[in-house]
Amino acid sequence: MSATQRRRRAAAGGPSADQIDAVLRASRALVGIAAASMAAVDDDDVTVPQLRVLVMVDTKGPLNLAAVAAGLGVNPSNASRICDRLIRAGLLDRQESPDDRRHITLSLTDAGGRLVNKMMKHRRTAIIRVLRDMDPDDRELLTTAFDRFATAAGEPLVDDAVTLIWPGGR
Repeated sequence: MSATQRRRRAAAGGPSADQIDAVLRASRALVGIAAASMAAVDDDDVTVPQLRVLVMVDTKGPLNLAAVAAGLGVNPSNASRICDRLIRAGLLDRQESPDDRRHITLSLTDAGGRLVNKMMKHRRTAIIRVLRDMDPDDRELLTTAFDRFATAAGEPLVDDAVTLIWPGGR
């Protein structure tokens, strides 16, 4: 059976081992870029889960505690402790609803925004370096494939975020 036939057969019945391995290989490269960007913030007091919260709030806009817990895949009490540390560090702001103190909104402070921007600038620079080493046609194919992959994974499009005016968007 040829490679083309294997791909077509796998497409009909699910992803092939080659497809899975290619995505895993690419994810290792992206995780390496993400890890280097986290190290670049030079803030030993901020943990990976805390950085995840900051990025979630930055990309999705102000969130409540339930959304943070769901995004992290933890229970609300764990999310609350993470957010409390970020509030004490001056990176996250907590606003209570005037109608119900149980409803809070978490948003980035200026310092939190600067931290996320520094990390994302580092990521963007590293990704630009990798993309520059690729053939322009391959970059176009990658763009299409990654957009489709992100959509299948539930990531909103950038345009959707603008339309949604942040909540649930990027």
